Amino acid sequence: MKQQFDQFGWKDVVFLGGLLLGGILLTVGIYLFSKTGASVRITIDGTVYGTYSLNEDREIPVERDGSVINVVRIEDGSVRMEQATCPDALCIRQGAITRERQTIVCLPHKLVVEVYGTHEQEYDTVSQ
Repeated sequence: MKQQFDQFGWKDVVFLGGLLLGGILLTVGIYLFSKTGASVRITIDGTVYGTYSLNEDREIPVERDGSVINVVRIEDGSVRMEQATCPDALCIRQGAITRERQTIVCLPHKLVVEVYGTHEQEYDTVSQ
């Protein structure tokens, strides 16, 4: 039995157009309604390494066992991973982040860089 996948009907085009429009609206909405962050928290394996202001340009060498494993740069209100000793360097390719709850993750080093706002909360919700 032969199936035909080479023909699109108008319903298929409307469906795919709706999906595309929904994705665009969701992306724009997330960007417009997220707030610019005020501080950066760096954690290694769940332990806080340090908290830094996004208003102060600086370079933060992140050390583990006496050697620098990553270098985080805060510049012009954004933060990015500048150097990493991990083999894939995906954390460097994530680019700069500026908005609340955006993160840069270096999985081999279990390092997380997260942007927070002025009203930092430890938990999103609490359930009983």
